[in-house]
Amino acid sequence: MLAAGMLTLAAFTPHIPPVADKTLPPPDPNTTTEVPQDNKLVIYQLMTRLFGNKVALNKPYGTIAENGCGKFNDITDKALDEIKKMGVSHVWYTGVIEHATMTDYTAAGIPADDADVVKGRAGSPYAIKDYYDVDPDLAVNVKNRMAEYEALIKRTHDKDLKVLMDFIPNHVARSYKSDAKPAGVLDLGAKDDKTKAFAPNNNFYYLPGKSFVVPAGYNPLGASKGPQEDGKYSEVPAKATGNDVFSEAPKIDDWFETVKLNYGVDYQNNRATHFSPVPDTWVKMRDILLYWAGKNVDGFRCDVAEMVPVEFWAWVIPEVKKVKPDIIFIAEAYNPKEYKTYIEKGKFDFLYDKVGLYDALRRLMRGEGTTEDITKVWKEESRGFSSHMLRFLENHDEQRIASKDFATDPMRAIPAMTVTATLASGPVMLYSGQEVGEPARGSEGFSGEDGRTTIFDYWGVPEHQKWLNQGKFDGAKLGPAQKDLREFYSRLLNLAASSDAIRRGKFYELQDANNLGKEYNQKYVYAYLRYTDKQQLLVVVNFNPDRAYKPTINIPAEALTAMGLNPKKFYTYTDLLNGGEPRKSLYLTLAPMSAYVFEIKP
Repeated sequence: MLAAGMLTLAAFTPHIPPVADKTLPPPDPNTTTEVPQDNKLVIYQLMTRLFGNKVALNKPYGTIAENGCGKFNDITDKALDEIKKMGVSHVWYTGVIEHATMTDYTAAGIPADDADVVKGRAGSPYAIKDYYDVDPDLAVNVKNRMAEYEALIKRTHDKDLKVLMDFIPNHVARSYKSDAKPAGVLDLGAKDDKTKAFAPNNNFYYLPGKSFVVPAGYNPLGASKGPQEDGKYSEVPAKATGNDVFSEAPKIDDWFETVKLNYGVDYQNNRATHFSPVPDTWVKMRDILLYWAGKNVDGFRCDVAEMVPVEFWAWVIPEVKKVKPDIIFIAEAYNPKEYKTYIEKGKFDFLYDKVGLYDALRRLMRGEGTTEDITKVWKEESRGFSSHMLRFLENHDEQRIASKDFATDPMRAIPAMTVTATLASGPVMLYSGQEVGEPARGSEGFSGEDGRTTIFDYWGVPEHQKWLNQGKFDGAKLGPAQKDLREFYSRLLNLAASSDAIRRGKFYELQDANNLGKEYNQKYVYAYLRYTDKQQLLVVVNFNPDRAYKPTINIPAEALTAMGLNPKKFYTYTDLLNGGEPRKSLYLTLAPMSAYVFEIKP
């Protein structure tokens, strides 16, 4: 009875709100409480097909014989040495897995593809034809292609570099059929019930009773005729298209060369989910990831990761890490509202920061934005998890900085890339050719002239080829401005890779402390601190392409105290990015499109 009475009393205990502790200062609006994690990977992305290609013909829609093609074997010890000298820790070999192509490899036992469902003469590396094989284009000896890739992995590891590769989970080529799958592995779709539009264990989505229709007006090779090109492709019943198009007749700007994989989401019935028991597609994709992990790769860049349910990632990433705990997963992600979900629930190590920092810096480089866009990124979009955001200014999907579609002048990257590399302690990425100002001129074929280096066509990358120098990888053909640009990237990335403050330091923005300064034009000038107990840095950049500024940078007392420095003492400032003698004041001359990283010392 006594116990019951006590329970009754407990039930009626009034709720007294806690008294606010008035001794605590309000949070400082110039920083966050995030504890940075040392995730400063320096990633060099290279399109394997393009990187080692020495042929300079560049004929639109050219064949592999005409325009040439880089091979695994072209990525030599010397090439890797030169990449590593730039401070790089990870190389992302893009376009490795076998994909649909118009090049005929029937002699090597690989069935030919129909041009009506291939984009570009070489084909998209994201229209996978066999998850268990590598692209025959990349091999000197096609029958020895896997051994050549394995040798590249070993060569990379021997240089103390790690290997990243693509994992394309959302869609496959219409012609998908694995010839290289291990014994006992069933092919995708082998057991599908094709009479049903959706079934939880089907690998594909079907449109029963309908035949696939090639988009009207698709012209695979311009004036030339592609292999088997006749405007038709036999697929009965038609499958749903990769970009979630549930029609037998996708449009020409859809991903019509691909078919969507079924992860247990019934799109046509309010996206009802069927995740228990674990769907067959989940198991097949786990086994594919484990197959490549078994080849000793160190991580995966996961294509359009948000088009696959987060529940799959929450299941599969721990499954792979049980076997290889240190393997990393990077999500190509574009929805800031879902970032936290894909990190916390989905277990991704890193996400693309495209919609936040990339887009903000792109606007600034084009004279369209202000530095407030950068503030919004750290204050709102990636607040609390900036160490998990992968930052970049170029990749295979984005336009080249030096293209007329983006910034024209590759030197505009200097302030933007400095922010990209030093704003937080997450990874930074460079795309092959960026460091020499590749402008992506010319209409390559399917790709057209769009400011991007093609992923669909056989092509040589002209400015990159000057550095490549017929396989010498010595940069002998680069002009003085290109050598200066490459040297800037090398200094910046080596600094980011080695600096204690950049790798694991806290962040403090200085815009509020300086915005009243007459020479501090905060539309273009941006300044912040990165600091640990071992190192304190001041980063200052000027995005204005035409005007120099001469501000005196103010570091407020509370920021000095936060860094463990005495506000009453004097300090010297040494520019770690550009060199020079230590200076005793922060009266600066900021040249147009410039960047500075000062180490603060007593």
